[in-house]
Amino acid sequence: MSESAQDRKLPATERKIQKSRADGQVARSRDLGHLGAIGLGVGLLAFSARPFADEVGLLLQTGLRFDAALLTDPASMVHRLAELGLQMLVLLAPLFVSVWLVAVGTSVLSGGWNFTFKPLMPRFSKVNPISGLGRVFSVDQLTNTLKACLLAVLMGAVGAVYLGKHWMLHVELLAMPLPAALAAGADLVLSGLLLVAGLLAAFALVDVPLQRHLLLKRLRMSVEEMKKEFKDVEGNAEVKGRLKQRMRELASRRMLAAVPLADLVVMNPTHYAVALKYDEKTMAAPKVVAKGADLLALKIRDLARDNKVPVLQAPPLARALYAHTEVDQEVPARLFSAVAQVLAWVYQLRDAMAAGRGMAAQPPVPEVPADMDPHTPKPEPEL
Repeated sequence: MSESAQDRKLPATERKIQKSRADGQVARSRDLGHLGAIGLGVGLLAFSARPFADEVGLLLQTGLRFDAALLTDPASMVHRLAELGLQMLVLLAPLFVSVWLVAVGTSVLSGGWNFTFKPLMPRFSKVNPISGLGRVFSVDQLTNTLKACLLAVLMGAVGAVYLGKHWMLHVELLAMPLPAALAAGADLVLSGLLLVAGLLAAFALVDVPLQRHLLLKRLRMSVEEMKKEFKDVEGNAEVKGRLKQRMRELASRRMLAAVPLADLVVMNPTHYAVALKYDEKTMAAPKVVAKGADLLALKIRDLARDNKVPVLQAPPLARALYAHTEVDQEVPARLFSAVAQVLAWVYQLRDAMAAGRGMAAQPPVPEVPADMDPHTPKPEPEL
């Protein structure tokens, strides 16, 4: 069920604005395009009115010159007309190209560059009379209609005032020779176009921000639309939660698979467990291959004992390793001395077991820097 316009009170997001641009919905100002075309005409007349009038005069003289040969060969009149028409097109070609470039430029200036074929795709909703009536009587259409009517009335009034003040000059054109009439007529047209361009400039200054405002108003969103877009962008929270849980489970399985290959598990005694491994041929320093807290720590301990991996109770070292290292990360340099002590004990224990004799040395109590142990109380600040 479509939501009413009253429910759409939230401003459009950048994602919806970009999507509307892909659909061809861009703020375009027709008044700015008209101003560009008229302004171009004014500029061309201002800089080339005299040469243009001379060229048109020559074409008219050539076309109106009496030629007896044309009467004897009527077919040549067609060729003559084609030649004159081609010369006129060549004369007007720069104007046509300039108008096209200005039209594209003003369109890009008002709404930015946007190239899409979606507006050309057939849509049955466009031929629906009910939705069509809704668009005809919408606030945006009413605003554009009133603006167009006001522009037409003002342009008509300006044209009437201009013609009323210069009508005698227009009448005098009839009594002038053709070249002089063309030059004087070009001056009159230039003056009239300047008035029209000034009026269009005033409307364009209002229409450009108006079209932008109307577009953003059409793209307003409701709370439900905002929630739906957030879900589309960020994803469903439940699905993301299940994915994260699944990733944690896979990471835990990979981590637990490395415990049987570890050299030692350091514990605290049940809250934290960190499995260490060191291979002097492939590693620059001992590496943490698994770590866990609470239930995961107990699972690491049980797995180590099942695979005959030594388990050492060293609470400060276990807490420091758990707090300052990640899985597959080397031990911090400040803990090298403490880790070296426990690894030396492990190597002695392996040699004793291989020789079939008991282990005489007691488990070490490694020294850990106080600031590396998160459970060491911080000193009180001096007053």
